[in-house]
Amino acid sequence: MAQNENTPPEKVSLTIDGHEVSVPKGTTVLQAAESIGIRVPHYCYHPELSAPAMCRVCLVEIEGAPKLQPSCVAQVAEGQVVHTESEGALKMRKGVFEFYLQNHPLDCPICDRSGECKFQDYVNAEGPDKGRSREPKRVFGRDDFGGDILFYGDRCVMCTRCVRFMNEVDEKPLLTVVERGDRSIIDTFFDTGLSESAFAGNIVDICPVGALVSKDFLHKARAWDLDHTPSVCPNCSQGCNISIHSRDNLVQRLKPRANMDVNSHWMCDYGRLNYEWINEGDRLEVPLVRTAPSGDGSSTGGAASTDEPVATRRGMKATGWSGTLEQLSRQLLGLGDGAASGGMMAVASPYASNEELGALAELVAELGGGEGDLLYRSVRAENEDVLAGFPTLARRRELAPNGRGAELLGFTRVGDDAGQGGLDAVRAAKGIVFVLGDDLVDQDEAFGENAALYVYLGTHRPLAAEAAHYVLPTTTFAEQEGSFTNIQGRVQRFWPALLAPGAARPAWLVLGALLAARHGREIPTQAAQLFASVAARTPAFSGLSYESIGTRGAIVNEPVALR
Repeated sequence: MAQNENTPPEKVSLTIDGHEVSVPKGTTVLQAAESIGIRVPHYCYHPELSAPAMCRVCLVEIEGAPKLQPSCVAQVAEGQVVHTESEGALKMRKGVFEFYLQNHPLDCPICDRSGECKFQDYVNAEGPDKGRSREPKRVFGRDDFGGDILFYGDRCVMCTRCVRFMNEVDEKPLLTVVERGDRSIIDTFFDTGLSESAFAGNIVDICPVGALVSKDFLHKARAWDLDHTPSVCPNCSQGCNISIHSRDNLVQRLKPRANMDVNSHWMCDYGRLNYEWINEGDRLEVPLVRTAPSGDGSSTGGAASTDEPVATRRGMKATGWSGTLEQLSRQLLGLGDGAASGGMMAVASPYASNEELGALAELVAELGGGEGDLLYRSVRAENEDVLAGFPTLARRRELAPNGRGAELLGFTRVGDDAGQGGLDAVRAAKGIVFVLGDDLVDQDEAFGENAALYVYLGTHRPLAAEAAHYVLPTTTFAEQEGSFTNIQGRVQRFWPALLAPGAARPAWLVLGALLAARHGREIPTQAAQLFASVAARTPAFSGLSYESIGTRGAIVNEPVALR
């Protein structure tokens, strides 16, 4: 009789190191041990790859079995009794480690993997105190595998994780094992090596030792110097879960964070290596306010007359947030709604969070803006790079993290696939113009000169912000808390990994302060407050909260289609 899909899987009860555990039938002994926090050393095993049981490090004693069993393939059985640290198991593993040390170079002080190497951890815990061999170690040297990958053959323990990833997950068999015995080595087939793969960087993550390293990260930092912050990849609409590794307030590298609903254990090389823009200097650090032209050179701090040519309105003065927001709030109240002052339009970047986009949409609505007054632009690639063995993961066409969130919040995409054009109506607007995060690279210094009030919020000051009455410094996603909505409609949170430069603040805080001033309420101090406001105003986000989103994300209420 076939088992119903809703029927719970059959359970098997066993004892591991004196601890009783109940797991689904078909679970391996290694998985069962890990489920109760018992560590069993292993190299070749990975939860998303086949298990060849070739490293012989995960050997355990199972009562009734004639010899030690590799726990990565031995399945649990009812009433089974397992000893992971019996005298026989420890002795055998110690011997295996001694064999590995026979040829493994002791170059930990210069190895990029030092501090996060499973060989270091296991040998320190269970390995021999000293070696007995007097033979010279084998020497294979270093090989460039193409792309971002360097291979140190001397360090390889022949676990074949990299080969199996390329065969089974990427489905591009670009690696293989050549030669036999102690001459075995990982190698590529062709001169192009791994440069043909868009996902090859994952083999560095899964290599348990320092055999595979990233050229980008080579000798850049020690693992123990890095702070790890959970986040979401901002480089396309897939929304891969990542960990930002930072030091000295700079992003040093991006690593995938496991989420089986989004990206499994993987991420693409485009997203992995596209992070230097987060570290860019020359940031806006203080609010800048347009000074009105005056014959005696005095500054009024108000918006200049739009009858003045833009060339005469170049003066900006640095101010504090309190005075700037108070002054801007007064001007917004004085102008009334957007309809009376010539319209209200906003251009936002899809790199902005749901909280920032939601606050901007609410402000535009209150200032008289309507449907079609909320715009965003994004860069789109010609094709997607799909991970064949996990096809729900791809480097998506839209190279920004929150285009779906922008659409759900009422924004309309304009412009071409290069992320340019589509702003003629904004350029000609005579009312209120807000720009959030768009760098306006296709616009000149006359952009916004017709507006009664032009407010630019961003991390850098572009040429097209020269006519702005207010230029307000904001933070990147890596410097604030917030959420993105990916192509699948999954809302996912990210957390601050870096300190913001100077007086830069999250755009949700700035826009939230303007909304608070209009309603005489307290300024929001947490992103969760803005998200709650978004959920209350937007049907797609109704019922969601930071608590329900958690660290794995939650799907919005409206059905979405992958595109």
